[in-house]
Amino acid sequence: MTGNETNPYSSGRIGKMVFLTFMTFATLYPVFWVFKMALTPSQGFDASPNPFPTDPKLDNFKHVLFELPFFTWLFNSVVISAATTLLGVFLACTSAYALSRFRFPGRAPAMLSFLVTQMFPGVLMLIPLYLIMDALGLLNQLLGLVLVYSCTAIPFCVWMLKGYFDTIPKELEEAALMDGATTGMIFWRIMLPLSLPAVAVTALFSFMTAWNEFIIAAVFMNDEDKYTLPVGLKQMVGQFATEWGNFAAAAILVSIPVVALFFALQKNLVGGLTSGGVKG
Repeated sequence: MTGNETNPYSSGRIGKMVFLTFMTFATLYPVFWVFKMALTPSQGFDASPNPFPTDPKLDNFKHVLFELPFFTWLFNSVVISAATTLLGVFLACTSAYALSRFRFPGRAPAMLSFLVTQMFPGVLMLIPLYLIMDALGLLNQLLGLVLVYSCTAIPFCVWMLKGYFDTIPKELEEAALMDGATTGMIFWRIMLPLSLPAVAVTALFSFMTAWNEFIIAAVFMNDEDKYTLPVGLKQMVGQFATEWGNFAAAAILVSIPVVALFFALQKNLVGGLTSGGVKG
């Protein structure tokens, strides 16, 4: 090794550390600025470059938690996101396994249809979905949003899981068949445990689809007690004034579950994303 490679204070290493430190600060600066707005009692828009509050207080958090129906909105979002995750992951796993392992008429068009649906924005389906939910009597119902969000997330999840199932050797299934295992046993006891990284990515994507979505929820939900968190946050943005402090505090509170889920699934995320993209 050369002297530059072993010296921890070489000019190259120092330059990299300075660059990474700058990029880290540039990435975290908006986050600090949101925290500053949340901890500032006034509701005005503070455009000063200083990202730290001068007189931090928790008034905005108290207002959001105790003077608004925040916990009702939180309950709705948790129920919808959890149900969407469970339903979306189950349907995506079974569909992806069938597309990966079985050959049947219509398999190629089915895969293509999943891919084509990802080419168009979700708002294009807003009117047809509204008419369908209205005909089924599911407008202003949590179940209606669960069904819509599950269908929205399934195409991406199916492609992700199918790519991961393709990387699992078929010899494992053949050996299980020789031992008398049924197709259902192979799926539940072999394929699913081996595909946990991809399932984690699928679960996270399904959860975030339901947790962060605003447009469909705003159109389908009319009663305040049925609002999800994104729709509830919109109530702080008026036509002539915006409660910036309350909005920033609520945004931080809404972000906490997603951040916690990222940390809980981080061990599986990289493996699921990379392995799922190897084959098509």
